[in-house]
Amino acid sequence: MGTNKRYAAQIDARMDARILERMTREGELQTLSATELRLNLVPLTIDPRPRRVLAWVRFGDVPALVEADACRWTADAVGVRFEISGKEYRTWVWASAINPTGADEPTNDRGDAHRAVQR
Repeated sequence: MGTNKRYAAQIDARMDARILERMTREGELQTLSATELRLNLVPLTIDPRPRRVLAWVRFGDVPALVEADACRWTADAVGVRFEISGKEYRTWVWASAINPTGADEPTNDRGDAHRAVQR
């Protein structure tokens, strides 16, 4: 039996959403500590028009690549927000865990797109 190439992207997106939903139930979203962030010592930029990025986040010890909004950053870390099943998540990740999506347009306030990639 062959695969349905016509709807492959939609099927993949649903599978990704299910994986992310399961990850949120099985592990807590990890974030950088205050000691790691050093917000009392380094400049913080808060962007009024966040940009879309791909961000590696962790739920427990399981990594996931999500489409997120980069809302704030320091020289070493980026504060991102993203949604999974209608629930907003916010976390800090190392700057090296961020990749631009290539979209130059700022996002809306919801930041509702996401994509899971397990490796």
